[in-house]
Amino acid sequence: MHRHIEWDTPGSASVTQHYANDPNLDPTPHTGDILSARYQGYSVRIDVRSYREDDAVSIGDVVAIIDSHSKRHDSHGKLHIGDTVRLPDDKRAMEPGPEE
Repeated sequence: MHRHIEWDTPGSASVTQHYANDPNLDPTPHTGDILSARYQGYSVRIDVRSYREDDAVSIGDVVAIIDSHSKRHDSHGKLHIGDTVRLPDDKRAMEPGPEE
């Protein structure tokens, strides 16, 4: 079973928006890919176990939770390392740059 998470909106860091600008790139996640999303201002990395094309959702395990100072955490809010989560494509975010 997966934990329901209310992901932050990626805004200008949207992976979907990035791939829309270059139709030659394949944005489809695959098993073993590491995806990023934002949760309550933190960057979260997810190891993909499966992808559901019908609803454009990746299912995977949380492998990193990183704050804005690049410090790693075991948990944040109701999210913990090792949790299985669903990540919709429209919530995927690019990794933050050093200025963020």
